[in-house]
Amino acid sequence: MADQKLPTRRGKDSPVRVRLRCINADLAKPYPPSGDGTGWWARLKAALGTSSSDFVNATLFQLQSAARLPNSGLSEIAMNAALSFIESAKPQTEIEAALVIQMACTHTAGMAVLSRIGGGHGGDRHVAMMAAAASKLLRAYALQTDTLRRTRGGGSQFMRIEHVHIEPNAQAVIGNLQTPSNGNE
Repeated sequence: MADQKLPTRRGKDSPVRVRLRCINADLAKPYPPSGDGTGWWARLKAALGTSSSDFVNATLFQLQSAARLPNSGLSEIAMNAALSFIESAKPQTEIEAALVIQMACTHTAGMAVLSRIGGGHGGDRHVAMMAAAASKLLRAYALQTDTLRRTRGGGSQFMRIEHVHIEPNAQAVIGNLQTPSNGNE
Protein backbone atom coordinates (compact mmCIF):
# COMPACT_ATOMS: atom_id res chain seq x y z
CA MET A 1 0.00 0.00 0.00
CA ALA A 2 2.88 2.38 0.72
CA ASP A 3 4.11 2.00 -2.87
CA GLN A 4 0.81 3.11 -4.38
CA LYS A 5 0.35 6.72 -5.40
CA LEU A 6 -2.15 8.40 -3.12
CA PRO A 7 -5.07 10.24 -4.70
CA THR A 8 -4.36 13.90 -5.27
CA ARG A 9 -6.17 16.66 -3.43
CA ARG A 10 -6.94 19.90 -5.23
CA GLY A 11 -4.45 19.10 -7.97
CA LYS A 12 -1.55 18.41 -5.57
CA ASP A 13 0.83 15.48 -5.86
CA SER A 14 0.94 13.01 -3.03
CA PRO A 15 3.44 14.03 -0.33
CA VAL A 16 7.01 12.79 -0.49
CA ARG A 17 7.45 9.68 1.65
CA VAL A 18 10.22 7.45 2.96
CA ARG A 19 10.54 3.82 3.89
CA LEU A 20 12.86 2.84 6.74
CA ARG A 21 15.20 -0.15 6.82
CA CYS A 22 16.17 -0.65 10.49
CA ILE A 23 19.89 -0.82 11.23
CA ASN A 24 19.43 -0.98 15.02
CA ALA A 25 16.83 0.16 17.56
CA ASP A 26 17.67 3.84 17.12
CA LEU A 27 18.79 4.12 13.51
CA ALA A 28 17.32 3.28 10.13
CA LYS A 29 18.34 3.90 6.55
CA PRO A 30 15.67 5.84 4.64
CA TYR A 31 14.95 4.67 1.11
CA PRO A 32 12.37 5.47 -1.58
CA PRO A 33 9.03 3.68 -1.33
CA SER A 34 8.73 3.28 -5.11
CA GLY A 35 12.33 2.35 -5.91
CA ASP A 36 12.93 5.51 -8.01
CA GLY A 37 15.88 6.83 -6.01
CA THR A 38 16.79 9.72 -8.31
CA GLY A 39 13.27 11.14 -8.58
CA TRP A 40 12.66 10.57 -4.86
CA TRP A 41 15.86 12.39 -3.90
CA ALA A 42 14.92 15.32 -6.16
CA ARG A 43 11.49 15.50 -4.46
CA LEU A 44 13.13 15.47 -1.02
CA LYS A 45 15.42 18.32 -2.07
CA ALA A 46 12.45 20.30 -3.40
CA ALA A 47 10.40 19.58 -0.26
CA LEU A 48 13.26 20.87 1.92
CA GLY A 49 14.00 23.90 -0.27
CA THR A 50 17.61 22.90 -0.87
CA SER A 51 20.01 21.74 -3.53
CA SER A 52 22.29 20.11 -0.92
CA SER A 53 22.29 16.33 -0.55
CA ASP A 54 24.13 16.73 2.75
CA PHE A 55 21.28 18.89 4.09
CA VAL A 56 18.74 16.24 3.04
CA ASN A 57 20.79 13.45 4.68
CA ALA A 58 21.20 15.40 7.92
CA THR A 59 17.50 16.30 7.96
CA LEU A 60 16.38 12.68 7.50
CA PHE A 61 18.55 11.54 10.41
CA GLN A 62 17.40 14.46 12.59
CA LEU A 63 13.78 13.57 11.86
CA GLN A 64 14.43 9.96 12.85
CA SER A 65 15.63 11.14 16.23
CA ALA A 66 12.94 13.74 16.83
CA ALA A 67 9.80 12.59 15.04
CA ARG A 68 8.71 9.48 16.88
CA LEU A 69 5.31 8.39 18.03
CA PRO A 70 4.74 8.41 21.81
CA ASN A 71 6.17 5.37 23.61
CA SER A 72 7.69 3.93 20.45
CA GLY A 73 10.91 3.80 18.52
CA LEU A 74 11.48 4.51 14.85
CA SER A 75 8.31 5.11 12.92
CA GLU A 76 7.66 5.52 9.20
CA ILE A 77 4.34 7.12 10.12
CA ALA A 78 6.03 9.82 12.21
CA MET A 79 8.75 10.41 9.58
CA ASN A 80 6.22 10.69 6.76
CA ALA A 81 3.95 12.95 8.82
CA ALA A 82 6.89 15.27 9.54
CA LEU A 83 7.93 15.27 5.87
CA SER A 84 4.38 16.08 4.82
CA PHE A 85 4.28 18.93 7.36
CA ILE A 86 7.61 20.28 6.05
CA GLU A 87 6.67 19.92 2.39
CA SER A 88 3.34 21.71 2.90
CA ALA A 89 5.17 24.73 4.37
CA LYS A 90 7.19 24.99 1.12
CA PRO A 91 10.51 26.20 2.55
CA GLN A 92 12.53 28.17 0.01
CA THR A 93 15.94 28.04 1.73
CA GLU A 94 17.79 25.86 4.21
CA ILE A 95 17.13 28.45 6.92
CA GLU A 96 13.38 28.27 6.34
CA ALA A 97 13.62 24.47 6.17
CA ALA A 98 15.47 24.35 9.50
CA LEU A 99 12.73 26.45 11.10
CA VAL A 100 9.97 24.31 9.59
CA ILE A 101 11.76 21.13 10.74
CA GLN A 102 11.86 22.58 14.26
CA MET A 103 8.15 23.37 13.95
CA ALA A 104 7.34 19.80 12.90
CA CYS A 105 9.37 18.37 15.77
CA THR A 106 7.93 20.84 18.31
CA HIS A 107 4.43 19.94 17.16
CA THR A 108 5.16 16.21 17.49
CA ALA A 109 6.65 16.68 20.96
CA GLY A 110 3.73 18.87 22.07
CA MET A 111 1.19 16.30 20.93
CA ALA A 112 3.13 13.52 22.66
CA VAL A 113 3.11 15.46 25.93
CA LEU A 114 -0.59 16.27 25.57
CA SER A 115 -1.34 12.57 25.02
CA ARG A 116 0.34 11.81 28.35
CA ILE A 117 -2.00 14.22 30.14
CA GLY A 118 -5.11 12.48 28.79
CA GLY A 119 -7.14 10.91 31.54
CA GLY A 120 -5.15 12.59 34.30
CA HIS A 121 -3.23 9.42 35.13
CA GLY A 122 -0.20 9.72 37.38
CA GLY A 123 -1.45 12.10 40.02
CA ASP A 124 -1.83 15.86 40.27
CA ARG A 125 1.87 16.63 40.24
CA HIS A 126 2.46 14.58 37.08
CA VAL A 127 -0.49 16.18 35.30
CA ALA A 128 0.71 19.67 36.29
CA MET A 129 4.23 18.95 35.01
CA MET A 130 2.92 17.57 31.72
CA ALA A 131 0.55 20.54 31.30
CA ALA A 132 3.42 22.98 31.90
CA ALA A 133 5.62 21.17 29.39
CA ALA A 134 2.81 21.10 26.82
CA SER A 135 2.18 24.80 27.35
CA LYS A 136 5.87 25.62 26.75
CA LEU A 137 6.01 23.47 23.62
CA LEU A 138 2.81 24.93 22.17
CA ARG A 139 4.03 28.47 22.94
CA ALA A 140 7.33 27.66 21.21
CA TYR A 141 5.39 26.36 18.19
CA ALA A 142 3.38 29.60 18.03
CA LEU A 143 6.61 31.64 18.18
CA GLN A 144 8.13 29.51 15.43
CA THR A 145 5.05 30.05 13.27
CA ASP A 146 5.29 33.80 13.82
CA THR A 147 9.02 33.74 13.06
CA LEU A 148 8.37 31.93 9.78
CA ARG A 149 5.70 34.48 8.86
CA ARG A 150 8.05 37.39 9.64
CA THR A 151 10.94 35.73 7.79
CA ARG A 152 8.85 35.33 4.67
CA GLY A 153 7.26 38.76 4.93
CA GLY A 154 10.58 40.52 5.36
CA GLY A 155 9.72 41.49 8.91
CA SER A 156 9.70 45.14 7.94
CA GLN A 157 7.68 47.66 9.87
CA PHE A 158 6.98 51.23 9.01
CA MET A 159 5.65 54.22 10.82
CA ARG A 160 3.82 57.02 9.10
CA ILE A 161 4.17 60.44 10.69
CA GLU A 162 2.06 63.31 9.47
CA HIS A 163 2.36 66.91 10.58
CA VAL A 164 -0.65 69.14 10.57
CA HIS A 165 -0.13 72.87 10.81
CA ILE A 166 -3.01 75.00 12.04
CA GLU A 167 -2.86 78.70 11.38
CA PRO A 168 -3.83 81.17 14.13
CA ASN A 169 -7.61 81.73 14.46
CA ALA A 170 -8.31 78.53 12.43
CA GLN A 171 -10.43 75.58 13.50
CA ALA A 172 -9.34 71.94 13.50
CA VAL A 173 -11.20 68.68 13.94
CA ILE A 174 -9.39 65.74 15.49
CA GLY A 175 -10.68 62.25 14.73
CA ASN A 176 -11.98 60.20 11.81
CA LEU A 177 -14.36 62.03 9.54
CA GLN A 178 -16.78 60.14 7.37
CA THR A 179 -18.77 61.67 4.59
CA PRO A 180 -22.13 60.17 3.61
CA SER A 181 -21.70 58.01 0.50
CA ASN A 182 -25.16 58.65 -1.01
CA GLY A 183 -25.59 62.30 -0.03
CA ASN A 184 -28.13 61.59 2.74
CA GLU A 185 -27.15 62.49 6.28
